[in-house]
Amino acid sequence: MDDQELNVAVGEIIKEIYVITNELEQMFPGRHFTPDGHMVGSIGEVLVASKYGLKLLTSSAKTHDAVDQYGRFIQIKATQTNRVSISSEPDYLVVIKIEENGTFSELYNGRGSKVWQQTGKMQKNGQRSISVLRLKELMKSVPESDKIRLKTNRNW
Repeated sequence: MDDQELNVAVGEIIKEIYVITNELEQMFPGRHFTPDGHMVGSIGEVLVASKYGLKLLTSSAKTHDAVDQYGRFIQIKATQTNRVSISSEPDYLVVIKIEENGTFSELYNGRGSKVWQQTGKMQKNGQRSISVLRLKELMKSVPESDKIRLKTNRNW
């Protein structure tokens, strides 16, 4: 399976998850079946790895989720709300918002230190959070050289 086929396949499977959750919510009004927690994180990781051609690290790796073709370590965060939380300062950070139709939008892509410096105080759960709006503002000042770029060839 080449990169384009993989991207399409992953996107279609994610769309199916959201179609199913929407159907369940219509069948059982008042009940929420929105994917959350670990599932959203894993969905985000595969979507970003697929689109950017990243090599995913083991799921238990500390701080970082993937590495790019240049050896840069990247933490991947996904949200469906207006905030995202991180527990340590990553080298690079890609944050996405997953939409109900299975697509996603990039909220932040750049050096992790820029975001870490802007997060709130450490919470009891060991995480610091930042708003989606703040991430979008920070993204405006990220130089192209600090962004994780789309990869067209995964043979590295």
